[in-house]
Amino acid sequence: QRCVVCGERGATITCRETGCDRSFHLPCAMEGGCVTQFFGLYRSFCWEHRPEQSVEAAPGENTTCLICLDLVEDRKSYSTMVCPACKHAWFHRGCIQNQALHAGYSGFCCPHCQNEYRFLMEMLTMGIRIPKRKPSWEEDGAYEQLYERHRRCDAIVCLCPGGREQAEEEGPRQLLLCCSCAAKGTHRGCAYLRNSTASWECDSCAGLGTGKRQ
Repeated sequence: QRCVVCGERGATITCRETGCDRSFHLPCAMEGGCVTQFFGLYRSFCWEHRPEQSVEAAPGENTTCLICLDLVEDRKSYSTMVCPACKHAWFHRGCIQNQALHAGYSGFCCPHCQNEYRFLMEMLTMGIRIPKRKPSWEEDGAYEQLYERHRRCDAIVCLCPGGREQAEEEGPRQLLLCCSCAAKGTHRGCAYLRNSTASWECDSCAGLGTGKRQ
């Protein structure tokens, strides 16, 4: 088969529309305005029979892409897309495709309203490839420390014989975390807290005007 985009032979993708025999190479699809759906039956469509977004929305004057901040077209098109949920997020096809490759299934959502399911299904239908993996920014354990619970007493003078990292389930050596930030902790005994005291707040949060005591 000869590719209808570049004219070279070896085109293995044919439009799934009944009666259409247009074929193209996968790398040529975007250049020719073709759509390949990377889910289900993995159907492909030429520029004449490709799916179009049905959402009723139009970009305003000087509307910019939420990802690259460059201007988008003045209407929906192959290269200008909109979120079907909020109808306010406009972006270029190339920009949202790049975001999808980095975010993966677990992190891909509308960059404006954060809608997940409806936005993801619409982008899949429109030919955006979303890899089934976690976000690229979470690879190699780059953010593992953010998921770890604070396990240290941060009192100016720690009274625990076992050190700042020793903790027990109850009593004076029980470790309480700040109820506002959870980034600092104290042994109950180091802060002279009664056994009936259920929560504790560090000095930083209490002095910011946003703490629980305020």
